[in-house]
Amino acid sequence: MEAKDMMMTNVSTTEEGETRGEREEGRVEVEGKEEETQEENVNLVLADGLGNKGPKSLTSDSGQQVSNGYTTSTPQSPREGSAQRTAAGAATTPTGGTGVAGPLGGLRTLVVQQTSLERPRETWSKKMDFLLSVIGYAVDLGNVWRFPYICYQNGGGAFLLPYLLMAVFGGVPLFYMELALGQFHSSGCISIWKHICPIFKGIGFAICIIALYIAFYYNTIMAWALYYLLSSFRPTLPWTTCTNSWNTANCNRYLSSDQNVSWSNSSTSPAEEFYTRHVLQVHLSPGLHQLGSISWQLALCLLFIFTIVYFSIWKGVKTSGKVVWVTATFPYLVLLVLLIRGATLPGAWRGVVFYLKPDWEKLLSTTVWIDAAAQIFFSLGPGFGVLLAFASYNPFHNNCYKDALVTSSVNCLTSFLSGFVIFTVLGYMAEMRKQNVDDVAKDAGPSLLFIIYAEAIANMPAATFFAIIFFLMIIMLGLDSTFAGLEGVITAMLDEFPHLLAKRREWFVFGLVCVCYLGALSTLTYGGAFVVKLFEEYATGPAVITVVLLEVIAVSWFYGTNRFCNDIQLMLGFYPGGFWRICWVAICPCFLLFIIISFLAFPPEVKLFHYQYPPWTTALGYCIGVSSFICVPAYMVYHLLNAKGTFKQRLLKSITPQPSSNSHRDLFVTNAI
Repeated sequence: MEAKDMMMTNVSTTEEGETRGEREEGRVEVEGKEEETQEENVNLVLADGLGNKGPKSLTSDSGQQVSNGYTTSTPQSPREGSAQRTAAGAATTPTGGTGVAGPLGGLRTLVVQQTSLERPRETWSKKMDFLLSVIGYAVDLGNVWRFPYICYQNGGGAFLLPYLLMAVFGGVPLFYMELALGQFHSSGCISIWKHICPIFKGIGFAICIIALYIAFYYNTIMAWALYYLLSSFRPTLPWTTCTNSWNTANCNRYLSSDQNVSWSNSSTSPAEEFYTRHVLQVHLSPGLHQLGSISWQLALCLLFIFTIVYFSIWKGVKTSGKVVWVTATFPYLVLLVLLIRGATLPGAWRGVVFYLKPDWEKLLSTTVWIDAAAQIFFSLGPGFGVLLAFASYNPFHNNCYKDALVTSSVNCLTSFLSGFVIFTVLGYMAEMRKQNVDDVAKDAGPSLLFIIYAEAIANMPAATFFAIIFFLMIIMLGLDSTFAGLEGVITAMLDEFPHLLAKRREWFVFGLVCVCYLGALSTLTYGGAFVVKLFEEYATGPAVITVVLLEVIAVSWFYGTNRFCNDIQLMLGFYPGGFWRICWVAICPCFLLFIIISFLAFPPEVKLFHYQYPPWTTALGYCIGVSSFICVPAYMVYHLLNAKGTFKQRLLKSITPQPSSNSHRDLFVTNAI
């Protein structure tokens, strides 16, 4: 039985001398729609007599504590005790509700619970399942390669100041807002908008399309890591020698034992040639205009990745919540092992100094603040529908405020820790090559992992062991984010079309995974790395930031901050402070607008290996991004055209939220005679 909206009930009690018939004629006024109440049963339970029925225990110290954190205005009286005995003997109604005889006077606390025969919503088996899923989603590949690179590029330790400011005033408030919205309304990113502002429902469809675009390229990176993992099961790692069929004359085998080998600017390492010429085979593609054939090895690797994804999420959060106990915790174990190993390498201190040495003059550059804002936004990941979906499976009174602070803090600390893991190894590579650390760390993105770090691992004792655990870590970091991204789409579609998809979840997930695999085939070609870069830079970034800007405007300005804060108070028992309200109303929209304007004013210069992206590719990337965002204005027009009445009536109906349904929402009302 799923409880729906709880409504204010006024119960008029009479004196003890009144007859039973007079008491039964006491008026019960219920606010809400008549058509909904005809389908529901209303249970009235004396909270002080049947306290064990509520979500939380009741106490009677200074006042009677109820499940939503509120207390009654007066303590329990002896007269109420006799009324409890009367309530205990109440008859059960034919509909399954509990009829309660009228109280004998005094202050009464009632629980009003409406129930329906709808299918109960799935919930997390344990609280840790939810926390690990959110942490696994937020902590992804970008924490390992993107944050360390951006940190040293933008002033080292000085970069932490704008990073923390952007996190406190922009990233964490958005993170908290999405968790609270999802938990209160128990809906995915599409159906939730009828409870917030119906005309913005196109945001949900845009989020789903963006999630598909991300799935098209993000999982390909895991396929590369899987190829590396399978290649690591041999005594000599294949990216340590220059005698392979894919190597060129510029290949320079530069291991710690090769003291007589000199390194020049034209030299290429075996690790670089293994990555570019054997795994990606980008030398066989001149660019995006001619991608070439599909690599069957990578196609099989990606098929295996999607097979794991399917059997991890096909049954819902009950199964994915168990898988993340491995995929979300194993990377931390590997990071700790690699940190200890990296700290013992010669030259590691050079990398750490380069990573953290502050350059305060950099803070005067707007680029630093732009990078800090973009990094914290994409690291925490609001706007992808994932936080809404995960929180929608929480109990109604779960402390999502604490969850937001804990998970966002873990995410930021993981990024900081990853910097030490990466730069201790870069310092070691610089010591070996007798170069500066910035010359070694010139590669960003996946190249930092698949070339620089892979080469460093090859120089360590027990290289095979470290290679296996490192690439396992990369795969698991990516799997968590893929589970989350697809679950956001699945939850949204199942909530929007429950009668069609609720009993066909396994088939729907199978179809979704097949679509993602087919969409990723272009990234498996010889020029697939160019497609991955295009999607990453243009197709998803600007679109998702714009979507989140509209989301925070719809919640704060149309739904209303006061109403949203009242929802949080009903869930958690306390009203959000002024800091959060100011962030949601003003600071977060300015934060997102700052990123969008910066991106338009200073578009990224995209280059990968030998390929300089021509202007038409930039236009192509923007078109892909707009193709997802176009859902928002398109649905607005559709909604207004299909509404009835005058234009003013249509517009008013389009911005008026519908009452929200939630199985955990009980209302506790106290009235005195």
